[in-house]
Amino acid sequence: MSDNPFRQLPSVGSLLDLPALRDVSGRHPPEAITAAVRAEVSSLREKLAAGERIEGLDDPAAIAARVIARLDADLVPRLRSVINATGVVLHTNLGRAPLHEDAARAAYEAARGYLNLELDLTTGKRGERQAAVRAGICALTGAESATAVNNCAAATVIVLRAVAVGKEVIVSRGQLIEIGGSFRIPDIMAVSGAVLREVGTTNITRLADYEQAIGPNTAALMRIHTSNYRVRGFTRAVDLPELVALAKKHRLTVVDDVGSGQAVDLAAFGLPGEPLVSAGIAAGADLVLFSGDKLLGGPQSGIIAGRAVLIRAIEKDPLMRAFRLDKMTLAALEATLRLYRDPQAALRTVPALRMLTTPLAELQRRAETVAARLRAVSGVTAAEVRADVAYVGGGSLPDVALPTAVIAVQADGVSEADLADCLRTGTPAVVGRVREGGLWLDLRTVFERQEEELVEAIRLAVSGS
Repeated sequence: MSDNPFRQLPSVGSLLDLPALRDVSGRHPPEAITAAVRAEVSSLREKLAAGERIEGLDDPAAIAARVIARLDADLVPRLRSVINATGVVLHTNLGRAPLHEDAARAAYEAARGYLNLELDLTTGKRGERQAAVRAGICALTGAESATAVNNCAAATVIVLRAVAVGKEVIVSRGQLIEIGGSFRIPDIMAVSGAVLREVGTTNITRLADYEQAIGPNTAALMRIHTSNYRVRGFTRAVDLPELVALAKKHRLTVVDDVGSGQAVDLAAFGLPGEPLVSAGIAAGADLVLFSGDKLLGGPQSGIIAGRAVLIRAIEKDPLMRAFRLDKMTLAALEATLRLYRDPQAALRTVPALRMLTTPLAELQRRAETVAARLRAVSGVTAAEVRADVAYVGGGSLPDVALPTAVIAVQADGVSEADLADCLRTGTPAVVGRVREGGLWLDLRTVFERQEEELVEAIRLAVSGS
């Protein structure tokens, strides 16, 4: 046999003639099979060039098996359902708020068929795309009118274009936040065409700071809720009613970006600090902006509520077409808003709110039950219920820790990191927290209907299946 390992590589043609690869033609198109064979041969050639020793290089059947694995991997969806056992309710990496069944069903029905997206069924004429959600947002906030775009950053851009393009918007320096993905408020304002005018300092901004900054080119005063961090100690900020009074004196627009979108007061559940979406309207703000996929518990969206004349101007902006919601999101948002007709019922039924307000005693009961089942799994050496804390996530209530109960799992011969890897790459995927020599599973973010799947996923991971 030649000492040249490259000569051992089978040709693409010879591999394609193998029965194993001919047999997979029923579930993979010929072009995909050929591309996978070429990719595998190219990968092997690169490894050889790097000096790597490869076992089974002269076994075409082994190479064909790798090709088939490559092809089958392409059939697995990149986006898959995950059991969130981290305890972070609005987990940005896991899609933030899970939808209520009514909202999910509405999105499904909208996706699988036709609906009156822009058709008034009563008159038979063209209807308004935003009509489906406008009434619900107005009922929630007390606003004259409302509209929605695809996220809160888009809401900020299109609002500032409508009220302040080419003009100044005054904002406290302490509110110039950076949101996820390195997007900063100054950058978003620059994209809108508005001119940022900073006032005050990081920790202190007074009403006089705003008043002294107002000039002939000022269009708006903007308050931005610092939802993803807190400044403690020697601080001072201007209350919204004071800002509104100042704006009226100078005939300016007030924009209130409240961030996470709390529609029901959660302070009674130990979750203070987030402004109600209705508070800004009640205080006299001209426009209030908030997220639909955080504390509201709906689909990703940026909601704009306020004066009707301003909402009309926003909806006429050419960017509205680029920022508008698709039919599935509109249907899900409308269904979510309907849940808030009874705020107390919303606390019990909106998944994000239910997770945030679940009593500790209930979590402990569930954790003890699941832990007992896990201890009966062969290979699980420990499943201990411990006290811990969970967090809201999604940039909401960053300094508020929720008391919770977790299950610390250990397995025979499997490190906590390997167990976490097996669960994360399994079906269903499970994401927990690696802590103190074990894998910690927080049931605050696990639906009761998922507990059976969770136990089975751990059984498979421990057994190495």
